[in-house]
Order: sequence, then structure tokens, then C-alpha cells
Amino acid sequence: MDTEVRVKKGEIIERALRRLKKKLDKEGTLKELRNRRHYEKPSEIKRREAKMHRHH
Repeated sequence: MDTEVRVKKGEIIERALRRLKKKLDKEGTLKELRNRRHYEKPSEIKRREAKMHRHH
């Protein structure tokens, strides 16, 4: 993971964290980490993706 957010002088840490989370979300990093947390069988992946496509 090479995502980096620099904290500006006088910036509130919560704001920097919000920027980091937004950046990670845009890159899909958090979603990828959640998906890799547990092994998912190929059939489960297909089922989840089909469900996701039906709702969007």
C-alpha cells in the first residue's frame, strides 16, 4: 500500500484521516482488504457480484 496523505501545518488530524479514507475509497483499497480478509469460494464471488449488479 503506497497511499499517502500529508498532514498540512495546523490541520486537524480528523480532517487528514477523512482525506485518507476518501483516497483509499477512491482507489478501492479498503474494499480489496475486506475481500481478502476471508477466503471466498469462486461460486460465492459470482453470487455476490451478480447481486451487486442487480442492485445498481
